[in-house]
Amino acid sequence: MHQQTLVVTGAAGGVGSALLHTIDPAAYRVALVGRDQARLDDVIASLPKGLEAIAIEADVSESEGASAAMAAAAEGLGEAPTQLAHCAGTTLLSPLHRTTDAQYRECLGANLDSAFFTLRAWLQHRLKAKDSSGAAVLFSSVVALIGVGNHEAIAAAKGGIASLVPAAAASYGAQRIRVNGVAPGLTRTGATERLFAAKGAEEQITAQYPLGRYARAEDQARAAAWLLSEDASWITGQVLPVDGGFTAVRPMVRPR
Repeated sequence: MHQQTLVVTGAAGGVGSALLHTIDPAAYRVALVGRDQARLDDVIASLPKGLEAIAIEADVSESEGASAAMAAAAEGLGEAPTQLAHCAGTTLLSPLHRTTDAQYRECLGANLDSAFFTLRAWLQHRLKAKDSSGAAVLFSSVVALIGVGNHEAIAAAKGGIASLVPAAAASYGAQRIRVNGVAPGLTRTGATERLFAAKGAEEQITAQYPLGRYARAEDQARAAAWLLSEDASWITGQVLPVDGGFTAVRPMVRPR
């Protein structure tokens, strides 16, 4: 079996970490990218047996950081990485009239800028390879597909990613490079745990989803792993909602 080489950004986060436990350890060698070396080291220590990985500390919301991370990944893995899972990002819940310039810029940097710079750096390395084929997965959000109150800044950032996916897929399809996206519904991770803190919040969140639960990190990781795999080799330019029906189905409200 020829091993694929995979870069996972945001590797210490909930979805990035779950992805590392979802992929076949025998099929991949992985470069983990994040801003906190200590957290990356913890992830490395907990990886499934047999998964070969290196850790790279970098801030991919900056062009230089993304380029340096990809160069380090190519050197450490011994080739231009064949796969990319860009799991880095943050969320921001704030109505537009209360969103500061600093909050807006930080939101775009962590989400849209990081996706653009990381995908660009990965493509630059792939296009130099003798066989340029590869697959990338970016993370958008359901709030880019349907209006959700108090999400203006994050919707703008994730909407940019949803548009970046098909544009890049169109540009690089001839090189057999696939670019797809995942649009998660609310996924319970360390980054979103605060949303569940208020009394009754978990019930209210659950009630929004036709399938009767909110997402786990593993739900998003399985979708990303599939889009990266050969099982999805005929799919490119798509943004797949993994949202329990949130964007497609109105939940049935039963009288109490």
